[in-house]
Amino acid sequence: MPGDADIAAVGALLGDRARTRILAALGDGRALAASQLAVEAGVAASTASEHLARLVDGGLLACERHGRHRYYRIAGPDVAGLLEAMARLAPPAPVASLREGTKAHALRVARTCYDHLAGQVGTGLMAAMIDGGLIVGGDGVYHPRAARDDRLSAFGRDVDYVLTDRGAGVLAGLGVDVDGAASSRRPFVRYCVDWSEQRHHLAGALGAAVHHRFVELGWIRRQPHGRAVWLEPAGARGLEDTFGFAPDAAWVHRPARVA
Repeated sequence: MPGDADIAAVGALLGDRARTRILAALGDGRALAASQLAVEAGVAASTASEHLARLVDGGLLACERHGRHRYYRIAGPDVAGLLEAMARLAPPAPVASLREGTKAHALRVARTCYDHLAGQVGTGLMAAMIDGGLIVGGDGVYHPRAARDDRLSAFGRDVDYVLTDRGAGVLAGLGVDVDGAASSRRPFVRYCVDWSEQRHHLAGALGAAVHHRFVELGWIRRQPHGRAVWLEPAGARGLEDTFGFAPDAAWVHRPARVA
């Protein structure tokens, strides 16, 4: 008969900075090659292979073989949720350069949380959907001390958000695959407590479907490295026209002009 959960085993996996860098690099749901993850972790390829093997054995990563190459990804939404929860508890990393400051700012503006949208854009969208009556059941705010809301024993499931008929119509009109999300094995409407904003952003199968459609429409675009995404001008206009959410002008990606 198995004993109690061995939390220390997971803690040991997360207690190494190189391994946490690998997990952070995979936080947007993509699969990356071992060589790229070695660069992200700042370690030699042989050292990265050892870390990757431990993360796979520990159930935090899944490995896929394509020809002679191996690609790694987060093992599933539960692992992504664990990383997001730990990020809420962790102190901010020191910023020692302009480049690091720019990267930290971009993560807080808009990023992927596994397969859905997070950051200021993600929480702003969630608030607009609640205000517009597209989603009901909560207020979009994190209440850690409330007796009946945001209970740690049921994290992400205690606030019973429901997509309204109006919300389904708006999203379907935008081209979001609402029916496909509803028929998924995953919970339909869930939320995450955003680690940088301490508010709710939309997760679950519906959150993934919304994120996927935003990418298709060109409203958001992945940056070359990391989890941060660019909010494109078309996305800012679309969010305001569709959801009544006007993102801050400073959040909108405007490529530098070449003279």
